[in-house]
Amino acid sequence: MGFGSALLRSAGVGAGLGAAVTSYAAWEARQYTLRRLDLRVLPAGMRPVRVLHLSDLHMTPGQTRKQEWLRGLARLEPDLVIDTGDNLAHRDSVPAVLDSLGGLLERPGVFVHGSNDYFEPGFRNPIGYLLPDDGTRHTHVPQLPWRDLSAGLTGAGWVDLTNRREQVKVGEAVLAFAGVDDPHLEYDDLAAVAGPADATADLRLAVAHAPYLRVLDQFAADGYDAIVAGHTHGGQVRLPWPGGSRAYATNCDLEPARARGLHRHPADSRPGDPGSAWLHVSAGLGTNPYTRVRIACRPEATLLTLQPR
Repeated sequence: MGFGSALLRSAGVGAGLGAAVTSYAAWEARQYTLRRLDLRVLPAGMRPVRVLHLSDLHMTPGQTRKQEWLRGLARLEPDLVIDTGDNLAHRDSVPAVLDSLGGLLERPGVFVHGSNDYFEPGFRNPIGYLLPDDGTRHTHVPQLPWRDLSAGLTGAGWVDLTNRREQVKVGEAVLAFAGVDDPHLEYDDLAAVAGPADATADLRLAVAHAPYLRVLDQFAADGYDAIVAGHTHGGQVRLPWPGGSRAYATNCDLEPARARGLHRHPADSRPGDPGSAWLHVSAGLGTNPYTRVRIACRPEATLLTLQPR
């Protein structure tokens, strides 16, 4: 075999491998998964509270498989739903999102928005996710109907936590919330929600779309028991690593080791440490519709069962 033939064969093998990886990544992006986690944060003797955390739906009207799976989550009958934004990915998606939430809208819920609720997504080179991103690409692109989404969610009784503090009763538990608008676009107004968390509540929860460190630091210092966020897609494309897989990007300043799942904040803190909190980051259910691939990072919703300490 001559050098030219060997080179052509190698190129063919490389192209075939690339096609196989792309095909797998497109398949995995549709393998919707329910995660289950327990978190001991309630006062002793209190009944557990089941919280469904949804994030990053990135819904388009044609994603019927995702819509059907999402509708099925109502069977879980959670006590509370927390939606951490990026529900939209198309100007006609609001009806699809509200219909998909279906019976979940009959449960207590809280929400914030993310950058992709505000601005229409466009094609982006996947390599760009490995580079610093301040959100400025959204400055001159069309807006999405986020006001209609807000109206639909609040009309169903969900609480808008956009730069607000609120209190919600869930069963016998009184939950104190603080939430901010999307930190990725620097829409967060920390001054509006800063200050000691409500000590009279049974539990204190903070909510943000993007887990930027300035926001996590403020909420932990203010005494919130747990912080709930999304945005990272869990890294979206993770590579093999001893004991599992590893994310290489979070699209914010959170370190990749905490791109998804349950962790402490600050990272080296322990339960009971002053100025620390639990942090749950959802890998989310969707992606940018122009980059609908995932590797070693299935789309997810999480059922967090809050247990007594």
